Amino acid sequence: MSTVDPQAPLVLDTRELGRRPGAQRKLQRSVPAPAGLGTDVLGVPEGTELELRMRLESVMEGVLASGTARVLLAGECVRCLEPLEQTLEVDFQELYAFPESDIEDDEASRLEGDLLDLEPVVRDAVVLALPFQPVCSDDCPGLCTLCGARLADDPDHQHEAAVDPRWSALAGLALDDTDEVAGKPDDPR
Repeated sequence: MSTVDPQAPLVLDTRELGRRPGAQRKLQRSVPAPAGLGTDVLGVPEGTELELRMRLESVMEGVLASGTARVLLAGECVRCLEPLEQTLEVDFQELYAFPESDIEDDEASRLEGDLLDLEPVVRDAVVLALPFQPVCSDDCPGLCTLCGARLADDPDHQHEAAVDPRWSALAGLALDDTDEVAGKPDDPR
């Protein structure tokens, strides 16, 4: 029983290739992006256009799918929390083994009948290529740690030096030049 939905946008039928090694087919597709393609900070909005350029090639063990995926990323800068959009283009390649193939690798992708599902491969390629900490610009100064003001809007932003309340009790103990230190007079003889 097949678990692959032949109507899913990232499922491809390889019947036209046949099982002759060397046969190939080039494809270009624009499909809606699946849900959950990204992280909490940056990802591909569900339903946006996912452009695929790929080549399907029949090989001895199965079908080799290789190509590029181009997506629009949306999220926010981790320094200043401003919205950002970026375009990401990633390469992918995966061998889909024939069901009767001698390949014993449990992690190898398998054709289900003549169908292959590109979603896991594209998902892995996109998510692994996402920047760990996306920023709106390399020199983004971020937010003020005291008031949360965006420092790019006001480069001269400053605050009065505040005394940490944990140290405020020591403020009255400050020595001036006329005080004695450790019981010794202030006279340098």
